[in-house]
Amino acid sequence: MDSFSVIRARAIAKSFGDVIALDRVDLEVARGQIHGLVGPNGAGKTTLLGLLLGLAVADSGELDVLGAPVGRSLTAPEGVAGFVDGPGLYPSLTARQNLAALAALHGHGKRAAAIDDVLAEVGLTDVADDRARGFSLGMRQRLGLAAALLTKPRLLVLDEPSNGLDPAGKKHVHGVLTRLAAEGTGVVLSSHRMDDLEALCSEVTILATGRVVFSGPLSQLAPESRELDYRLRTSDPGTTRTTAAGTRGIRIIEGAAPRHDADVLVVRALVPALDELVSGLVRSGVALRELAPVVSPLEAAFLALTEPQEADR
Repeated sequence: MDSFSVIRARAIAKSFGDVIALDRVDLEVARGQIHGLVGPNGAGKTTLLGLLLGLAVADSGELDVLGAPVGRSLTAPEGVAGFVDGPGLYPSLTARQNLAALAALHGHGKRAAAIDDVLAEVGLTDVADDRARGFSLGMRQRLGLAAALLTKPRLLVLDEPSNGLDPAGKKHVHGVLTRLAAEGTGVVLSSHRMDDLEALCSEVTILATGRVVFSGPLSQLAPESRELDYRLRTSDPGTTRTTAAGTRGIRIIEGAAPRHDADVLVVRALVPALDELVSGLVRSGVALRELAPVVSPLEAAFLALTEPQEADR
């Protein structure tokens, strides 16, 4: 895979009246990369996605999409597909008819087989001839993804694609995005679901009040240098508590575990202290059954990076 960037944004600024939506934002997304866009409500995520889809133009800065500079016209660059604030669908048409109408609108003479293929890929074959007005939120999201797939995009831009998805729907969507990235398509997705972003994305950009507060690999958000709370479940809760209390750098967080789950101990620690605790439990013959962050590393970083900005508003 080459290092060709599907998005290269430099010092992008966008305001709506007195409201600054984007404040000198930089963003770079490589070919074949799934890049997550994270931020509190009002951080500028939707505005940035709209610029990528040609729904708005920047006030200043430079934006290249698929190797070409984006002009001042409100049109999606060739090779870009996706949706913001949910896909636009015709409620009175079936899923199959929606895709056929969209293909015709864009001048793509797609065969019925191609429409059937994308419906199958997002798991909507069984409802292909049902009207979209009866679709759940998750089904509408999947139909919007199917519509984007019809164009065989080189850049896919999605706003909250996991909204309303049940486990089966999420599996379909994750599979589609992973396949597209493996084939070289760049993907940018905005989501409040940290678990989805951690499962899919190699890099993330975190926005707060229109500014980039972090951009880079998820590995750089690893909790090596800050404490996190961890759920700890073992074969011997009593020995676990005693060992935790005697391990330097471990703090037991009383009352943090669910009342119905008395076997769970919540501790706060840096990774080295947590490693020492686990070693101590193993030496004591205690079996470790669960060890997981109460809040994911990405969510913890999100809160740490965005809460100060929110407090300053």
